[in-house]
Amino acid sequence: MNNKEKGIRIRTQIIRDVVHHPNDISSHIANIFNITPQAVYNHIKRLEKEGYITSTGRGKGKRYTLGVVREYGIKVPLSEGLSEDVVWRNSFAFIFEGLEENIIDICHYGFTEMVNNVIDHSGGENVHLHIYRNKEKVTMFVMDDGEGIFKRIKRLCSLEDERHAIMELSKGKLTTDPENHTGEGIFFTSRMFDEFEIESKGLNYSHYDQNKFDFLFDSELEVEEMGTMVVMVIDITSKRLIRDVFDAYTEDLKDEGTSQFNKTVIPVKLAIYGNEKLVSRSQAKRLLTRVEKFKHVIFDFEDISTVGQAFADEIFRVYANKNNDIVLIPLNMNEDVNRMVQRALGN
Repeated sequence: MNNKEKGIRIRTQIIRDVVHHPNDISSHIANIFNITPQAVYNHIKRLEKEGYITSTGRGKGKRYTLGVVREYGIKVPLSEGLSEDVVWRNSFAFIFEGLEENIIDICHYGFTEMVNNVIDHSGGENVHLHIYRNKEKVTMFVMDDGEGIFKRIKRLCSLEDERHAIMELSKGKLTTDPENHTGEGIFFTSRMFDEFEIESKGLNYSHYDQNKFDFLFDSELEVEEMGTMVVMVIDITSKRLIRDVFDAYTEDLKDEGTSQFNKTVIPVKLAIYGNEKLVSRSQAKRLLTRVEKFKHVIFDFEDISTVGQAFADEIFRVYANKNNDIVLIPLNMNEDVNRMVQRALGN
């Protein structure tokens, strides 16, 4: 172990143990690594400067505590009986101390949902977890070494390709294990965070809160043996509530006294492959996959310059006439797109 690696280990140990040794952290760390208290003090000063720890008092009365900047990462074997709640509680809960309750709730929801997906679906051997908090935001990484989420969905749901799998994920209610999962976890998690990304096998799916629609990119990120990586980011001053996110996509069933996830927004842009135009009925049918699971479906035509008559007709006349109980709503249409949709509607 070289000096750089040893320094990282010392500073990691300081951050890990300062909660239990606020008054004697220097001597405690010196005993562990067989170094002088002065050497430990140099590391403490660096951590104070970077915001990882803070201190009060002077001399023998000096007391150290965790600062606002907090970070931790671990590699966890995907063994039988692994519980996402236990991992959160034992390894990461300290990172969120002092934050507003709504931020803690959202981060706990996102972390446990994504780790549970890895445990149940990835087919991997390990999951790498890393959470970083600074003065502005919390960033969480969940990375496994499994098959890859888009490849798995394509294979088990008999879809055309991985890009089709991404489009279905963006709608919600997609699961490869309907007996044990509702398919709502990824959808709602992506709407709770300011930034949400899934990176897998050369493709990147991104949902940013400030944007009206989702993005699909070809990715050049290469991480050896990576199956899927999920990145979640939220501003620590956000006022977003889990309840508000659910309410935006659910409907109260007053007669039954329950709520149901039955609304979705489909970014039509995700149906485009390369430079192709949306002109055919087969393209429309691909976009309509699993739409019957919802009662209110919004088709977002943002950034769509034109559509063909057959494409619009398949959605807004043929499918609509066969499914009178589903409300289909087109939004953000330019003049050309609106003309085709109105024609399909018979207006």
